[in-house]
Amino acid sequence: MTTTKHPKKIKIIIVSIISIALAAVIFIFIKYRNTLREAQELTAKVPLGVNLSIDEIHHTATRDGKKEWRLDADSAQYMDAKKQVLLKVLSMTFYLENQSELILTADNGVLMTASKDVVVNGNVVVKSNDAHFSTDELHYRHDQRMLYADSPVKIKGDAFQLTAESMRLDLTNNRATFKGNVMGSFSENFSL
Repeated sequence: MTTTKHPKKIKIIIVSIISIALAAVIFIFIKYRNTLREAQELTAKVPLGVNLSIDEIHHTATRDGKKEWRLDADSAQYMDAKKQVLLKVLSMTFYLENQSELILTADNGVLMTASKDVVVNGNVVVKSNDAHFSTDELHYRHDQRMLYADSPVKIKGDAFQLTAESMRLDLTNNRATFKGNVMGSFSENFSL
């Protein structure tokens, strides 16, 4: 029969190994549980029906290799079932034939992914080099390159002011049409 000379040292080594292994298992368990909780909290923040949520989105729409408009937003939520992107704090730049630009800003918007149509609302303002207008809600029809508002609009330039109940702006021809209770004032410096 053989006996070991240092049974206490062997017991201490075995107990130490078991203790270290147990501490490692507990550490991994706690770390995994916290990671799982953080993932669940993050998932809970994404609204029901949203497939993807992104901060700071940039999108450029082109047709036949030519830029038509650019969209920038603080956040976007893609909803695949509705084929929509919900936008927060957005800016759109429309590129016109005469090399000028229209810049639209709004609090909220919806981009229809299939048609590239856009609806914006909340502090809607559109600015060009010589004028700007505001309205409650504005629509963009991509296939027609048309901006339109069926809510009251206020247009202001250096030499004029205009209000109307609705407006259509053809971006291809750079031509606006106003309807409904159209009123305006023009200064003597106004020219067409």
